[in-house]
Amino acid sequence: MKIIDKIAGRDASNPFYFFEFFPPRTDQGFENLLSRISRLAALKPLAVSITWGAGGSTRDRSLDLAGITQKEYHIDTLLHLTCTNMLQGMVDDALNAARSRGIQNILALRGDPPKGKEEWIPIDPRFQHGVDLVSYIRSSSQLSSHFCIGVAGYPDGHPDTSNDEDIELDYLKAKVDAGADFIVTQLFYDVDQFLRWKDKVRAKGITVPIIPGVMPIQTYSSFLRLIKLCGTSVPEQVMQDLEPIKHDDQLVKDYGVALAVTMIRRLTTEGEIPGVHFCTLNLEKSVQRVLETLQWTGIVPPPHNKLIDDHTSPDGLTVTPTTASKDAKYGLAALPSTEKEVGSGELNNAASWDDFPNGRFGDFKSPAYGNQDPWGNVANLPPGEWGNPKAIDDLTHIFLDYLNSKSQTTPFSLEPLCPESIKILSHLKKLTERGWWTVGSQPAVDGARSDDEVFGWGPRCGFVFQKGFVEFFCEESDVDVIEKRVEDKGKGWVHWFAANSKGDFRGNVADDDRNAVTWGVFPGQEIIQTTIIERESFLSWKDEAFSIWSEWASYYRPGSEERILLDGVKTGRWLVSIVHHDYKDTEALWKFLFE
Repeated sequence: MKIIDKIAGRDASNPFYFFEFFPPRTDQGFENLLSRISRLAALKPLAVSITWGAGGSTRDRSLDLAGITQKEYHIDTLLHLTCTNMLQGMVDDALNAARSRGIQNILALRGDPPKGKEEWIPIDPRFQHGVDLVSYIRSSSQLSSHFCIGVAGYPDGHPDTSNDEDIELDYLKAKVDAGADFIVTQLFYDVDQFLRWKDKVRAKGITVPIIPGVMPIQTYSSFLRLIKLCGTSVPEQVMQDLEPIKHDDQLVKDYGVALAVTMIRRLTTEGEIPGVHFCTLNLEKSVQRVLETLQWTGIVPPPHNKLIDDHTSPDGLTVTPTTASKDAKYGLAALPSTEKEVGSGELNNAASWDDFPNGRFGDFKSPAYGNQDPWGNVANLPPGEWGNPKAIDDLTHIFLDYLNSKSQTTPFSLEPLCPESIKILSHLKKLTERGWWTVGSQPAVDGARSDDEVFGWGPRCGFVFQKGFVEFFCEESDVDVIEKRVEDKGKGWVHWFAANSKGDFRGNVADDDRNAVTWGVFPGQEIIQTTIIERESFLSWKDEAFSIWSEWASYYRPGSEERILLDGVKTGRWLVSIVHHDYKDTEALWKFLFE
């Protein structure tokens, strides 16, 4: 069903909501997301929206996921569609594929620059802006009658332009005049700014529904990364509130839920907004808590424990044996099936087993695995950041300059060196000087407090642990040396992987073995493992890592010294990951590598 018809036909006293998901990067993450969507479907969203990766990079998975939610789960689905890297025939194919899957709703977007490009350049002059997609769909009687179209709005301004607000509003009106049925906004946290923007939108004569984008804060670090990426304005009070709790992941998550509830209450009352669009980051627990707090779901929160007694009390704190038996029977019958859940597998953990993901080092079974933006894209490299490397020594100096804080980024680390890495800085420099360019690492930690400013994560009053590991690029001859060293001196304490861009793979970890290298122990909870290194996640990262070399090389003209060097590194070097299991000895990994 078309979203605009559902909005028009709904009971105006009941706010609606969408859930947004992106296609996971791994097959098991995809399967687990289906289980997650199945559970969230019980909350009866008006629709779900499925993102379209930059440049159509997730085209097939986006269509597969949208088709499943639409045809198998019978949830009306809003499929994102972008202009990036799209020719007319490709647009036709995508729209026909959506239509064949029963999808009637499209979110028409310009999209992000293709991977490896700093500026957005269309490959088909007919599709340069979101309005072009809207106009194209409306120009076909067959497509126009089938599809309901949404477009994007930017309360904080478009992150890729310096246009003033009036110009952006003119663009928005053009999209609506071309045939858009509703507006979904970029995520924001400043409700006052949104309300001012909304009034200006209405003053422009735009009357279609406006659906605000809301993203509950999950962790402090991901919050900072995403507001920078999206150019989001954040009220000073929010930053002040987060400052004292930023090292307690659970408190940050709790604050994110409370903030989202407060925002939504203001939006639906002061702003007369009929519904919201939740950016879930493929996680479910925070969104579920927001809706339960708002009492929008119709699902009664779990009751407090009651005393079983032959006589009930007026305060409701006792229950008869017969009633208790019936409640338990029907309560268990109503619980969702978790047969498909590949992660935790435990009923009470299905919704939250990956609540503390850790970027690309998280669990590859998690739908949220990887360092993505809200739409499932991995960050682009900033072109021209690292000069003109023409020799291996030039590359070594780029990685050393990063370790010495002379530069703030490398192609593999787009943020400054973290405090955790500084603890092992001398070892990382020694490896890099050897020509083993480090791209990932962590020191061993034996029971740091969970509120530790450097190593802490998760709820307070807990302890966190880490095994030392390091990842680097090196020559194949170095891989031979490492393999022999593991055989001669590893003594079962060392696990390693190595792979190259050609698909060759070496290591001593069985296919199904999984190394938990970061875990935490917290009051009232089972042990939580946030960092997992195993074969599938390593190979997924390997593909991404070697694509970075290709992307970096693409900044230089074919045949140039820089291009030849970087292409040669991609084809000649190996990515190596080494874990030492003795976390009690903080120097164990480094003694193994250097002695």
